[in-house]
Order: sequence, then C-alpha cells, then structure tokens
Amino acid sequence: MSTVTWITARGLFGRRRFLLLLPLPALLLVLAIVSRSVGVHPSQWGTPVLVGLGLAVVLPVVSLIVGTGVLGAEIDDGTVVHILTKPLPRWQIVLPKLAVATGVSAATVAVPLYVAGVLADSVRLGLALAAASAVGALAYSALFLALSLVTRRPVLLGLVYVLIWEGLLGRFVDGSKVLSIQQWVIAFADRMAPTELLGTTVSVPVAGVLTALVAVGFTVLAVDRLRSFSVAGETS
Repeated sequence: MSTVTWITARGLFGRRRFLLLLPLPALLLVLAIVSRSVGVHPSQWGTPVLVGLGLAVVLPVVSLIVGTGVLGAEIDDGTVVHILTKPLPRWQIVLPKLAVATGVSAATVAVPLYVAGVLADSVRLGLALAAASAVGALAYSALFLALSLVTRRPVLLGLVYVLIWEGLLGRFVDGSKVLSIQQWVIAFADRMAPTELLGTTVSVPVAGVLTALVAVGFTVLAVDRLRSFSVAGETS
C-alpha cells in the first residue's frame, strides 16, 4: 500500500492539474486578509468568504480536481495498467489513493480556512473550519474517486453536483440541504465553534451519519468498480 501511496502522490504533484489547486485557496486568503486590513467588519465579509467561497467553492472544487485525478488520470493515460497487473487486492489500490486525495485536499483547503477563520472571528473558529473541512474532504474525495471509475466525465458530473445540487438547489430547496456535503461541513464547524457566521438546518448527528455513509459507500463502490477493470483499463 505504501508503494501505491507514493506513486499516487508523485503522479499528483507531477501533473499540471496540481497547479489548478493553488488559485482558489490563494483567493480565499487574499480576500480575508484584505477585508481585515481595510477594517471591514467580519459580519459583512465573514459568511461570504468562509461559506460562500471557502466551503461552497474552494473545498469541493479542490476535492474534485484531486479526487478525480488520483485514479482517473491514470485511466485516461493508460498507466493504470501497471497497477492492475500487480497481485494486489483492489481495496489496497483504492484506499491509498483515497488517503492521498483526502490528505492533499484537506491540507490545501484547511490552511487558508484556518487563517480566514482566525481573521474573521477566533482561533477556535479557524480550528473548527480546518477540522470540518478535513472531514468534508474525505466525503468529497470518496464521491469523486468513485465517479472517476463509473463515468468518463467525472469532472462534469462533479461540477453538476457542486454547482447545481449544492449551489443552486441548496439555496432554494431546504430539503436538498440534507444531502449536501457542504451543509454537513457547516454543521460540524458550527458545533465546534458556534457563530453567527455559520448556520445550517442540518443537525450534527444527521451530518455525521450521512458523512460516514458517503465515505464508506462510495469507497466500496470504487473498489467494486475497479474489480471490473481488465488489464487494458476498460470495464469488462
């Protein structure tokens, strides 16, 4: 498993798509620092930056780029053959890749969210946002990793989920919030650091159960789907 982890990390950091991870977190940091520097009250910029940008855009988009890239890119360029020919159970391929995707996504997003949270409110809020975003990164990564194995257009479908389901329906249809990873993350962060800057109708117990179901369910789906791949990298 350590070999798969190393190959995945080396391939991810060696691809140009890794550069796509940097602009959004940098924008989050810049907006938070500038808003604090010019004296804008956190009540005016906190929610738009932390939730509207950080949790609604930066976290899912970064997770989408990484989650679909740790295995999807290998399928596209054919290098997945080298892994599939190894006498490894498929779960020993999926789990390391999921771990890398989660770790990279969480680290990329948690740091700017922590800084923005401290600037907007307190260290407690910064830590809460960082911890909650790490949990969210796990759920998003499992979802997007599975998508890369069930469709040839995982990025497109991932964007549909993020932009349409979480972004559009999540704003106007209250019932859809229950099935929104973004709302689960907000619920976790708000429980750890209650503040007026955050708020959701989803309860923490529901968010916890659904996060676990998504993480485990889509991981199992990814393992099962990978079993159907032939050495040529095509599904049988």
